[in-house]
Amino acid sequence: MEAKPTACDDTRIARFLRRELTDEEERLFELHLDTCETCSEKLDRSTAGPADWHEAAELLRDEPIDLEPLSVVLSDADSGEVARHVVDDSVRRVLELLHPTDDPQMLGRIAGYEVVGVIGSGGNGVVLKAHDSALNRYVAIKMLAPHLASSGAARGRFAREAVAAAAVMHENVIAIHGVQEHGGLPFLVMPYVRGTSLQKRIDQKGTLALLEILRIGMQAAAGLAAAHAQGLVHRDIKPANILLAGGVERVTITDFGLARAVDDASMTRSGIIAGTPQFMSPEQARGEAVDHRSDLFSLGSVLYAMCTGHPPFRADSSYGVLQRICQSTPRPIRQSNPDLPTWFCRLVDRLHQKDPQKRFQSAAEVADLLARCVAHVQQPLAQPLPNELCEKHGGVPVPHRRAWAVALVGGLAVAATSAVLWLGQGSQSDQSPRPDTSTPPAAANDDVRWNDDVDRLLRELNESVEELDKDTQQLFEEP
Repeated sequence: MEAKPTACDDTRIARFLRRELTDEEERLFELHLDTCETCSEKLDRSTAGPADWHEAAELLRDEPIDLEPLSVVLSDADSGEVARHVVDDSVRRVLELLHPTDDPQMLGRIAGYEVVGVIGSGGNGVVLKAHDSALNRYVAIKMLAPHLASSGAARGRFAREAVAAAAVMHENVIAIHGVQEHGGLPFLVMPYVRGTSLQKRIDQKGTLALLEILRIGMQAAAGLAAAHAQGLVHRDIKPANILLAGGVERVTITDFGLARAVDDASMTRSGIIAGTPQFMSPEQARGEAVDHRSDLFSLGSVLYAMCTGHPPFRADSSYGVLQRICQSTPRPIRQSNPDLPTWFCRLVDRLHQKDPQKRFQSAAEVADLLARCVAHVQQPLAQPLPNELCEKHGGVPVPHRRAWAVALVGGLAVAATSAVLWLGQGSQSDQSPRPDTSTPPAAANDDVRWNDDVDRLLRELNESVEELDKDTQQLFEEP
């Protein structure tokens, strides 16, 4: 007898998210999702909403956050009751593990750190703001979620995050101060960054100016290049994982929780989907093997979001988003933001190529290209647009064709002038000098003879110049 799908049950959704269901329970739950729109929507909010994918960067701020305000923050983010229940439960259990402190302003102590408050929480961990009294500085402490303490796989992921982030020494990548354990739970100690996430910047102020977009993209690409040089793929590049300190002058990539080595066996296992749906690459969305070029696709989606104020691929469900990433082309940027130049749109389009072979092949290449774009925007006359972004006609970049055409027109003009002078001199040097014994011919007749020769040549040169000028004008019409 065939088993019937399960009934609606919020606790089952939470267990499904934590992968605590048996194979049979999971199969029945998936059958139920096919027929229950309510549970499907709850699951979508939990898996794709801000709470379940939440991390330290999203809520970093100066003031401490106790349990009640944290719930309000998550509620405002429309994260869903199920995810909020999981988050609050994890936070409470972590706070119960804290040692008592003599400072009434603190929540407790953890391995020598005075805990000021809760920064945020996600599916994999809880992030605390703490004070390092030995060095008199604030730090962010990311502790493994208590419900994952007995999971060897979860502890392995947490350890990989520490190893991955610590291996990358770069100004645009979050640093790791240390790795310790408290109450049986491992935790990471990281810098407490005073700033906001790129996602929050977009949510609060909308689209960014071209120069800001280029600077943020340049620094993010540089940070990715450093990670890729260590053989790591971030796999979760998105605006929420990019911190902005001092405006756009300092960009920091955070949350290496999904980072893996390119040669990790799990990277080649099909059917495993990890990351935030809206910013995944096609190969990531299909659960295929990914390499550093997957991060470049995600970076393209981040650039797109800065241009338009929203991700490039949107749908009513996570599944719909994944389908669009694999099969659809995002709406052209200039339809939403016509002020941006076409050459910048070409850059994003190349990052968004479905085939990794057709994208830029390294983050270092992208960082260098964006740096040259910054120079071009700041000094357009002194710094030409990079050839890689120029529209090509007949295989030749437009700016090069323009320069060639202008030079040729100028050359023809010089040639015409030289010819006139040469003809004038030649008419006087064809014959040897003689004594002037006759009456000079009329001036009018001499002018006619000279003009007949020169006019013919000038007409021919003028026709050539006009023909070339038409072609040149077409090139200059490109925006």
